[in-house]
Amino acid sequence: MLLQTSCDFTFDITEPTPFVLMLRPQSGANQWISSQTYEIFPTTSVTEFTDIYGNLCQRLVAPPGKFAIYTSTKVITSDYVDEYPGAEFVAIQNLPEEVLIYLLPSRYCESDRFSQMAAEITSGELLGYNQVLAIVNWMRNTISFEPNISDTLVSAIEVKERKYGVCRDFSHLAIAMCRSLSIPTRMVVGYLHGLEPMDLHAWFEAYVGNRWYTFDATQAQMKGGYVAIGYGRDAADVAIYNQFGPSLHPATQHVHVEEIKA
Repeated sequence: MLLQTSCDFTFDITEPTPFVLMLRPQSGANQWISSQTYEIFPTTSVTEFTDIYGNLCQRLVAPPGKFAIYTSTKVITSDYVDEYPGAEFVAIQNLPEEVLIYLLPSRYCESDRFSQMAAEITSGELLGYNQVLAIVNWMRNTISFEPNISDTLVSAIEVKERKYGVCRDFSHLAIAMCRSLSIPTRMVVGYLHGLEPMDLHAWFEAYVGNRWYTFDATQAQMKGGYVAIGYGRDAADVAIYNQFGPSLHPATQHVHVEEIKA
């Protein structure tokens, strides 16, 4: 399907404030960027770099006053999500080197604390994809998806205890359990066509059967229309923006995704 995605922010800046942004989707295995617009007002100097996870990031210093960022992308993405029950577990010694980092505990995914829980949830399952699917199904039946709750970042342990969360919280808990089973797992942030309520979205990918597969415990069933912007170990690595200085929240934020005709 051909999607038009857009995201715009405005900030009220009180003093020159450094930003690092992550707002440019890239073409990859599951998506093709056909055109892109990226506008900043007022115009300021911007430099772009690729972070250690391969994400395109932009650096700038926002001047005092109203500061606006607008991005729009036309992207061709799949009508469906690849699923492969039975895809095998990949032994650690056979994993690509760039995947190994996604086996380790991280700030919001304390995988070293979930071994027993994950083993119980996946008992009797084939090693690999089926274990991940068992975790996703357990979460859909156990954790309440509440997209309008606080912006406070919480870890996998906290999500397990309170039993509700937003999309990134679901990802943190699933990632922690998958990694505890020695399945490389990474967080993805981006857009999802048809998401309600519309906002930026987070899901996760697990490395089984010698490739990455998409999983999303917040959705009743998997469908197409995912557009990835950034990948990382957890939410700390895939922030759409980081500002350094006075604490800021967007004065306005709008996200839109629609299917368009070619």
